[in-house]
Order: sequence, then structure tokens, then C-alpha cells
Amino acid sequence: MKTQGYFMKSCKKCDENKSDDEFYNRDNTCKECRKAMVRENRSKNIDYYREYDKKRFQNDPKVKQRHLRYQSTEAGKKSIRKAKDKYIEKNPVKRAAHVILGNAVRDGRINKPSACQACGAQKGRIHGHHNDYAKPLSVIWLCSKCHQTWHDKNGEGLNAH
Repeated sequence: MKTQGYFMKSCKKCDENKSDDEFYNRDNTCKECRKAMVRENRSKNIDYYREYDKKRFQNDPKVKQRHLRYQSTEAGKKSIRKAKDKYIEKNPVKRAAHVILGNAVRDGRINKPSACQACGAQKGRIHGHHNDYAKPLSVIWLCSKCHQTWHDKNGEGLNAH
């Protein structure tokens, strides 16, 4: 069927007749129904897609550059501040432990090593990992990779909330 210069198709999902420009190429489901199907599938399988997206973009240099460019914009800086404020509000015990430890390092009461205590790496930032947030000065010093591995294996530290 042809109407006003467009071919008409019937969507197999909503059964409405729509012009051919309301369909993706070689698809018998209209764009709106297709988008709804994709959104529904993603929400049903959100854990899978989060992991998929994480792996897909983790080492993509274009994505890293895009994130760095965004972080240097006003909107990016505002977003970072908002996320930081949200973290502080949601994790007051962790934040207090971080501040106490940071002050102790600054004041020289605790010496921060230059190498990871797990793998010996000296590259990158060394994190003070708390096994128990109720003991803010009791930490092990880990590189970001070992720190993430520890949390993947063991979950949160004690007294995190």
C-alpha cells in the first residue's frame, strides 16, 4: 500500500499500519516497538549488560579519552562532585576512616609505602585498604588492581555502614 509518497507496513508487534520510514531496514517491527523490546530485554538482563558494557569499554582508548574530556568540562566536574557527595552521604563510616587515615599520613603518624604489599608494584596510586572500618589506622597498602581483586574475592570490609 502506498500513501502520500510512502509505502505503508504493518508492525508485527503493535499491528499498526505505519510508513516505511518508521521501521528499521529489513525489520517488520516499528522503531517504537523495537526500542521498547530492547529496553525491556535490557532491564530483564541488567546484570549481564552491565558486565558486558564494562568489559567492552574497559580498555577502549576512545572511551577513556571521551571520559577524560567530559571530566574536564563544567558538567563533568559537577557530575564528579555530585557522585562524591552522594558517596560521602551514603558511606559516613568509610568516609570517616578515610579522613582519619589521610590525616595520619599527612601528619607523619603513619608511613605510606611506595609499593603494594600484595604484589610489590610501585606503579600508580597505593590505596590504604581497611579490613575493618572501625579501626581506621589499621590498613594494608594495595595497588588499585590488588585492591579490586581483594574486594571481588572478599566483598566489603567490616563495619562499612
